[in-house]
Amino acid sequence: MRIAFIGLGNMGAPMARNLIKAGHSLNLFDLNQTVLAELAELGGQISTSPREAAANSELVITMLPAAPHVRSVYLNEDGVLAGVRPGTPVLDCSTIDPQTARDVSRAAAAKGVDMGDAPVSGGTGGAAAGTLTFMVGATPELFATFKPVLEQMGRNIVHCGEVGTGQIAKICNNLLLGISMIGVSEAMALGNALGIDTQVLAGIINSSTGRCWSSDTYNPWPGVIETAPAARGYTGGFGAELMLKDLGLATEAARQVHQPVILGAVAQQLYQAMSLRGDGGKDFSAIVEGYLKKV
Repeated sequence: MRIAFIGLGNMGAPMARNLIKAGHSLNLFDLNQTVLAELAELGGQISTSPREAAANSELVITMLPAAPHVRSVYLNEDGVLAGVRPGTPVLDCSTIDPQTARDVSRAAAAKGVDMGDAPVSGGTGGAAAGTLTFMVGATPELFATFKPVLEQMGRNIVHCGEVGTGQIAKICNNLLLGISMIGVSEAMALGNALGIDTQVLAGIINSSTGRCWSSDTYNPWPGVIETAPAARGYTGGFGAELMLKDLGLATEAARQVHQPVILGAVAQQLYQAMSLRGDGGKDFSAIVEGYLKKV
């Protein structure tokens, strides 16, 4: 299949590599000329604009940093909707607010183009390994079109409902993730301050009612889990700035529907403080450093 893939950052580039490995012909666009050259060596074709990438493609996939980028890549005069042929399915895998997903989808529909949203979970490791989870908002018919391609980049492909519901699933999941990481950080720091061995404490939590992914897989305390970012100075993984972005999406979406997210708002402020300290580039589990006593 000839696929336009637009947005080749830390997530998009490995996703595109997996599609090339699967035998698809990719029309590529990104502002980063280095990554374009690397993917061209694997067989991808470089395009000069989103419009050109989409023009002769059978499917368009975008993976972009934020809602303004999605709007410009789709709606500008050199954007996807200016070049894509009517009837071509398009799928945005960015993490953005549900309203932007719906607005751009309506603009696509006016051009005779069916659009879905499919934000992902699994991080850069999952993108490279092809084990991502895709949360897809689309009609059942469009989901059936997307699924075989998504299965070449991910392991868990979930149909969430109509367009925009993929974004809802993603921001609700990451709202909980941000909150739970703070809870685990508080518990581990308290146990340490009170004198219990943190390995013992983590073992008890992970075999008791406090168990969660933030504790048993991604524990923020150094030395507890060898594969967690805490074991490598909080490098790699999911950046705190990205968590702050997702919490912002969640709290703004909650504001629009007058739904209280009290713990989510507190979590957003804690990650904002982390960013202001200059630690936004660290993995989000480094939030635990705010609970450590300075010596």
